[in-house]
Amino acid sequence: MNTPKVAVVILNWNGIKFLRDFLPYVLASTWPNLDIVVGDNASTDGSVAFLQGMYPQIRIIENKENYGFTGGYNRVLAQVEADYYILLNSDVEVQPGWIEPVIALMESDDAIAAAAPKILAYHQKTHFEHAGAAGGFIDKFGYPFCRGRIFYEIEEDKGQYDNTCEVFWATGAAMFVKKKYWDEAGGFDESFFAHMEEIDLCWRLKNMGYKVMYCAESTVYHVGGGTLNSENPFKTYLNFRNNLLLLKNNLPAWRAFWVINLRFWMDLLALVRFMMEGKRKDAWAVSRAHQNFVRQLFKSNVKSQKSKVAWGKSQTGMYYRSIVWDFFFGKKHRFTELEVEKVKS
Repeated sequence: MNTPKVAVVILNWNGIKFLRDFLPYVLASTWPNLDIVVGDNASTDGSVAFLQGMYPQIRIIENKENYGFTGGYNRVLAQVEADYYILLNSDVEVQPGWIEPVIALMESDDAIAAAAPKILAYHQKTHFEHAGAAGGFIDKFGYPFCRGRIFYEIEEDKGQYDNTCEVFWATGAAMFVKKKYWDEAGGFDESFFAHMEEIDLCWRLKNMGYKVMYCAESTVYHVGGGTLNSENPFKTYLNFRNNLLLLKNNLPAWRAFWVINLRFWMDLLALVRFMMEGKRKDAWAVSRAHQNFVRQLFKSNVKSQKSKVAWGKSQTGMYYRSIVWDFFFGKKHRFTELEVEKVKS
């Protein structure tokens, strides 16, 4: 196998604790043609000084302000030359040979644009982790889920998903992407700021005819919630707003119209649920998400228009049922319980 140039790029914002804990594992990676880069989003916790003092061999690229996950990575990767980028969260523990299987998979097929390893939970290493698990899927209404994680139900890893396969999206916690396709797709959509931007990128890549893969032969361990935990109303806002942007960006207008209309009503049910649970800040976050989305509704998006030209060209990993219905009413809480023949392959 060739040894293409690989750059592990970690975007940091006030994550000095994670850099201390997990950078040594990244430095122990065994890929022979490797650069390690930390992009810093204007941290104020001494992260840059720590890196300069402890790891002078690591390249540091400093952004002037916090541009979020999307803008931060776009600006940093524009300054990195490699055949492959690995976008790695700072709160991920890797193993020495974690890169080799994924690069071997991606080198085997030029149509593979992005891939991700198996994502297990750092604090419970027998179980999958929420952000990625064993490969990302999406239902016909735009709800993302994973093999090994549907909504809040997280499975134990018993080898049930140890088959490498094509999926719909690769997690941004440990995303491998070919630079030429990153450039062709235009990188992340910065209107997302953070959350679901990797799904948007993968959907664009698939609309352009490329593949997204899950590599079962590589495993990493993710802490999760390092920047925004699940109880943060801002995360609620981003998830609801960005899920609608995802549909607007990647579906043709005729399909987006009816799906987004339906999603507004489904989101209203979520808002009512938050109110009944006493989570008023989360309910307000859903309302703000809708307001912001409406303001952006008629803004043109060059990235999405480019991919919509070939919409439907590669939709492997889309579940042609409602995951909400199947999970909450059908009591199907595991990927293996779904009607897998409804997953486009």
